[in-house]
Amino acid sequence: MALTVPLPRTPSDGGLARWYEDELGWATAAGPPVRLVTGLRFDVLELPAAAGRGVLRRMGAKTGPVALVGRRMGLLVAAGSAEELPGLLDWLEWGGISLDLAVLGTDGRMTAPLPPGRSGSGAPGAAVWLRAPTPGREVESSLPALRSAPWGPATPPCLVRLVAAAAAECHRTRLLSARGAGSAAQQLSPQRFASS
Repeated sequence: MALTVPLPRTPSDGGLARWYEDELGWATAAGPPVRLVTGLRFDVLELPAAAGRGVLRRMGAKTGPVALVGRRMGLLVAAGSAEELPGLLDWLEWGGISLDLAVLGTDGRMTAPLPPGRSGSGAPGAAVWLRAPTPGREVESSLPALRSAPWGPATPPCLVRLVAAAAAECHRTRLLSARGAGSAAQQLSPQRFASS
């Protein structure tokens, strides 16, 4: 009796995992969808997309790669940042305030966006890069991190500034959505001050 060996299966992800592993050296977890393993080369600061847009306006180009997955934005930050977030929020006096701010660190998973230049399904909510990582260029040295000397052209963005901007924008977004959730007929009138 002869045993037949099936032909190797082609990856159902269209080589997406291989691109991340070969071009960027990032670990992936099998899908679908393919996911990027966090905590090894980077962590991910997650926040509502509306707040994320505000952070990008405030920070300009001083962020690393940025992904959008549905209504959530993910900003890549230096590995180990997840452990720093609670202490940073307390130090920045945001501790105890409910913010829609999360971080993916060790053993976390982020949905892998399509690499730049690849066309996808265009499905609503699909993961996309807003600021893509560059193959052949070490991304880790450009990620926001805690630094003792936040100056100089080669210094990566400051994690403290990024977290401060993210907390402020998350709080602002939450206040605006709470304000908009009120009845449409109820308008806020301008505050009047008595003159002396």
